[in-house]
This record gives sequence, C-alpha cells and structure tokens, in this order.
Amino acid sequence: MPFIPHTEADISAMLAAIGAGRVEDLFDEIPASLRGAGLSAVPEGISEMEIGRLMQERAEADGRYSCFIGAGAYEHHIPAAVWQIATRGEFYSAYTPYQAEASQGTLQLLYEYQTMMASLTGMDVSNASLYDGASALAEGILMSIRAHRKGRRVLVPKVVHPVYRKAARAIVRNQGIDLVETGYDPASGSSPLSALESGYSEECAALVISQPNFFGVLEDVDALTDWAHDHGLLVIACVNPTSLGLLKAPGEWGSKGADIVVGEGQPLGVPLSSGGPYFGFMACRQEHVRQMPGRIIGRTLDRDGNPGFTLTLQAREQHIRRSKATSNICTNQGLLVTAATLYLALLGPEGLEHVAARSHANTLALLDRLSGVAGVERVFGRPVFHEAVLRLKSPVAEVLRAMEAQGILGGFALTDDYPELGECLLVCVTETKTAADISRYAEQLERILSKRRLDPPCAQKM
Repeated sequence: MPFIPHTEADISAMLAAIGAGRVEDLFDEIPASLRGAGLSAVPEGISEMEIGRLMQERAEADGRYSCFIGAGAYEHHIPAAVWQIATRGEFYSAYTPYQAEASQGTLQLLYEYQTMMASLTGMDVSNASLYDGASALAEGILMSIRAHRKGRRVLVPKVVHPVYRKAARAIVRNQGIDLVETGYDPASGSSPLSALESGYSEECAALVISQPNFFGVLEDVDALTDWAHDHGLLVIACVNPTSLGLLKAPGEWGSKGADIVVGEGQPLGVPLSSGGPYFGFMACRQEHVRQMPGRIIGRTLDRDGNPGFTLTLQAREQHIRRSKATSNICTNQGLLVTAATLYLALLGPEGLEHVAARSHANTLALLDRLSGVAGVERVFGRPVFHEAVLRLKSPVAEVLRAMEAQGILGGFALTDDYPELGECLLVCVTETKTAADISRYAEQLERILSKRRLDPPCAQKM
C-alpha cells in the first residue's frame, strides 16, 4: 500500500467536514480515567535508514536453520506466485466485505475458498475462516453444544494439541461447558474406546477426534466416529489439511461421517512467520449450518441473469442481534485465506497429494535412518503422517540445544506437556527436506548422543 501523507491543511479540511475542531475531539466519549498517559516503553522514533538496519540485524540474528519442528505449524514450500498475487492491492487491503455487493472479487475468492475446503473435508458447507486453529476448535465445541441442545460436556482426548485444549478451555469454561480429557494408549499413542467409555456420561454432547493426533499418530477414525454417534454425540474432527491429500476426508469417517470439521490453515500457503498470523477453518453438515459462526458466501444470478456473489449467511453480532449471534470473535483472516485459496488452486488435488505423500515418505526415511542410532527409540507403534515421537536416553532439552548449535531445529520437546513419556520429542519432516537434510539430522543426533555417553557427568554439566 503506498504511503499517503496528510498535511496540516488536509487534516484541518477533514476535521472541518465532519464538524470537529481537533483530532482529540473524535475520542471525547472515552472517559479520562480510561485514557492512557502515553507509551513510556516505546523508544523514540528513528529514521527509515536506521529502522531498516535494525530490522535487518534482527532478522540475521534469527539465523538460518534446518527445521524439523512441527507441533501444529509446518514448513512447506510455497510457490512464489501465491504471495505475489496475494499482496496485490486488490487483495492486500481488502480485509472483509463490509459493502458486500461492491466487493465481488473478494466474495468470489471466499466462495472459491469455501468450495475447496468443503471438498477437501468432505463436508456440505464451509465458512469464510476463523482466527486460528485453536480458536476454531473452541468455536466448534460451542457450535456442538448449540446443535446438540442437551449436553454441556465434550470429550477431548489428551492427544489433541495441548495448546488447542488450553485455548478451548479458556474460551468455553465461563459458559458452563466442561471439557473432559480422556487418556491415550501408551503403546500406540492413540485414543482407545475404553478411555472414551470411562469419560462418557449422559451430559456429553460431542467428541473431538484429532487426525493425525498431536503425536503424529493416525487414529482409528471410523471406530471412534461410529462409537460417538452410537452414544448420541456429535463428532468434531480436528484435522491437518495437508494430510487430507492422502487420508480419508472427515465427511467419510465411519458410517455417517463427522459433523463439524475444524483445523489450522497455516500449512496451506502461509509461512511460519515466527508464529503468525495464521487462520482457522471450519466446515460442517448442512443440518448444522445455522449454528456455524462467521459468514458464508453464496453464488447467485442478478436480475440480468449474470453470475454474482453475496453474503448468504452472517451469524456475527455485527450483522444480527447479539442474542442471536453465534460468535463475536470469528475474525475472517482475509489475507491468509487469499493465500490458501491461491495455494490450493495452484497445486490442485494432485499437487496436494504429492506434498502429503512426499512428507510422509520423508518422515519414514528419517525414522528408518534413526532406527540404528543408539539412545533413540520410537515410542508408538501405530502409523503416522509426517510427525513421530522419539524417546532419547539423554535430556531432550540439552540435545535440542546441541542440535540448534549445529543449525538444526531438532523437534518439539514433550517433557512439559506429556511428562509421563519421559525424555521425548516430536519430530516432523515435510516435503522441503532432502535426503541430505535427513542424513545430516541423523548424523548430528548420533554424534551428540554418543558424545554424551562418552563424556563423564561432571563434564556434561560444565
């Protein structure tokens, strides 16, 4: 977006046009007690050259690493055309279609996005995105309570992303909704039906099924879905969209399919970006569409018979009575959705399948390479997508620091979230890794573990 300077004369003319004497008058409704005294922690302004130098230095301080961390945010190749198009002015500054009929380009893009996501998830309808994957799960839980109408408890297996569980609990707990955590099988890393049975009660409204789960393990989604429906529960699928290039769509799980599908859209053309911004997605069956938060774009014909696009369903408090709104936080992450739409359009079904297959193959290659490394043990025996849990015979935190010193981000430590597993880490491999990257990871890990075995304890602590 170009820089547009306003002179004092410009500002005075604009204020005169709206009948205000000064800029401060625009905020006179804010009580003085609520006004800040200033930003004391913000440093003095510096020149464009100085800020450019500062940001370059900070970027260089981050270094360049070979990343094997996943845990909900994934490094994938993004075709250059994605952000070359997404940052055009027509998209870059079009946050949301407040004047819907005048925003035909934005509406068409969102309509195409919804069509792609509905097809990918095997569901009837998709909304136009949410804030991120964690809040999307919370919105899915709230939606399931509204749709079920009776229960106020939701079964959330411990293999669901720990951050998602924390975010969901923070959002729903003050609405009298109880999230019941259920255990996992220590041998397979999956959710056994026996654990669900122990957590089930007649007050339950839904079951969350993560595929793949946080351990990277593939769940028996057919059995879990049928169990939930047999017990009168709705099924909330929390999925990695890239995995759907290979795996069965949630709409095909079990005999009836999932009811609600949510997840993080970052893998679809959004860079890691030091943690965001990302976007969440949500899809559902037609019967639940009135309970879906956000907005839905529809395709229609105008009075001359020409195709056009419109806001078909708007369930936000901005558009309808607050008491009837399904949500007031379901931000449409327009720019990120634009990138995801372009990414999916450029790759197509075959391209997405190739990314998923290559990521899976690379993960198996790393696991095979590590199978002969002393001090490394694969924890779970079930199939995985592109992440797996490894147990080390040395402290994970120290090993990861040593790997980072060699330019490798070796994985995500599980010791805080799953202390019962011991010294374990979650390692991820995507299509961006070469055979040389995988070999270097294995060689450095083997060297570090070997050195720790040979060094006396006193030397290791120094």
